[in-house]
Amino acid sequence: MPNPFTPLQPVLQILATEGRVLPATGQAMIDLISPNLEEAYDRATGGRTENVTSVWEVRRHLYHNLTPIPRSQDHRFRYFLDGSAKVYFIGTLLEHQRSSPVQLGQVGAAAVYREDNGCIRRAAVEHKILLLIDKESLSDALWQSVEQAIAPLPNFELRSSADKRDRFSEALGVIEPRSRGAHRANWAMREMEVALARNRLCRDDTEWLVLDGSLGTEYMDWKGAPLIGVAKSFRRDTLFELGSGPRATQMNLYSMLAGLEVNQRTAVFPRWQGQDREGSIVFWYVRIRPQRGLDYPLMGVIKVEMPNLGREPVDSDLVDLLSNCLIAERCVTPHGRDSRWHAHLYPISLAERVIQDRFFTEEVLKAAIRWPQLGVQL
Repeated sequence: MPNPFTPLQPVLQILATEGRVLPATGQAMIDLISPNLEEAYDRATGGRTENVTSVWEVRRHLYHNLTPIPRSQDHRFRYFLDGSAKVYFIGTLLEHQRSSPVQLGQVGAAAVYREDNGCIRRAAVEHKILLLIDKESLSDALWQSVEQAIAPLPNFELRSSADKRDRFSEALGVIEPRSRGAHRANWAMREMEVALARNRLCRDDTEWLVLDGSLGTEYMDWKGAPLIGVAKSFRRDTLFELGSGPRATQMNLYSMLAGLEVNQRTAVFPRWQGQDREGSIVFWYVRIRPQRGLDYPLMGVIKVEMPNLGREPVDSDLVDLLSNCLIAERCVTPHGRDSRWHAHLYPISLAERVIQDRFFTEEVLKAAIRWPQLGVQL
């Protein structure tokens, strides 16, 4: 197989000749973001101390019984979308008294489509290689040289790890350039997911899209295809203060989900409580696996989010229908492959495999990325 990173060599040549490069010790090293990034972003975009004080649906029960509805009865969900990002530290760039980490990111998003007979096919895939450098730590001349060299390369893109459009880093207060680079790649992945959902997939109102992860503010005024976000990891500090007077109910998330039985959902709640955008995204919790045999109440539970453009209480029957169909997607149990197996949905797992298959392995990266003039293989 030809070296897939050969087109990047002129870019690395510029970095090595116009600055001084210190290669990563031990070759390319993977940079990890927080393992609970989705939970942290959910907390940051929904309000750090959010208290839920209202129910945002027609029926106002705290728990609702559900009955799984398989595809053979109602083919509600057709598209399933997931993204992935991996970032590798490949060296440190020195320019006079300034320095910047040099990182290589693989980002991608994939959607799968389920046919009438249940077969799942690939619907759309986007894959990109990011070169991540801290623009604010380099001269304009060096940045422009790199930018011009990488611009004509297909599927390669230069991004600054200091880019303030990265909502992950902004929301989480990440400052250190190398950490910002990892989060910047994750935000690029999220941008790809939004673009696929908005532009590349069917807009038939009868065919719903299931997106892996929480929706965040980028879906606040969503006008594309009908969709829901399904989060396996979510904020855990939400407090619920429902009702008033002697019958008022106060509980934290753990106590509420401890009372949620398998094949049940909670009431629907609004995000951004008490703000002008309240109810533009609504959420609820669904238990797709019984608590027996699981470690704590949040296991076996997914958080479902849905855009609500009208910001009015949602139709309880619609929420029941969507939840019933979601429970029927719980078949996959990827033990040993994902610690969140208890909250996985089978088609989402397939979409994840589609994009992961596009990624180059760490071994390929180590063999393919070479710093010019250094005589060192990374």
